[in-house]
Amino acid sequence: MYLVSACLAGINCRYNGKSSEQKEIIELVKEGKAVPVCPELLAGLQTPRPCSEIINPFSESRKKKVVSKAGQDLSSQFRSGAQKTLAIAKIIEVDQAILKSRSPSCGYNLIYDGTFSGNLVQANGITADLLEANGIKIYNEHNFSQSLA
Repeated sequence: MYLVSACLAGINCRYNGKSSEQKEIIELVKEGKAVPVCPELLAGLQTPRPCSEIINPFSESRKKKVVSKAGQDLSSQFRSGAQKTLAIAKIIEVDQAILKSRSPSCGYNLIYDGTFSGNLVQANGITADLLEANGIKIYNEHNFSQSLA
């Protein structure tokens, strides 16, 4: 069983109101092998919502600050969504997650650098950090096929 970013399962929940659907991930959900979640919706954020980035991506996870492009601090919402996502992961007893790359919530290994300029850095989103710290193996939409082998 996998936990998957809801946007990868075709749910229009990204910041821009769209999805990033991946047919193979949709099939995993249809087959009952994956449960879609959106940490940002779990946190009470709306769709669409302002683009957000982690402005200090190399900080310790609990000190990372997430802000919208307009400068609104959304850190507490992103942490709340991560905690709720972890709670779901524990309830359904998953040990693997397929998360949306580059996201300030779900990004794993590469996220935007917090300057809203499109630059990427090697760091994790808030939810990815928390799930990994709790023993869940993280994949993204580009490398998850490794987990299916």
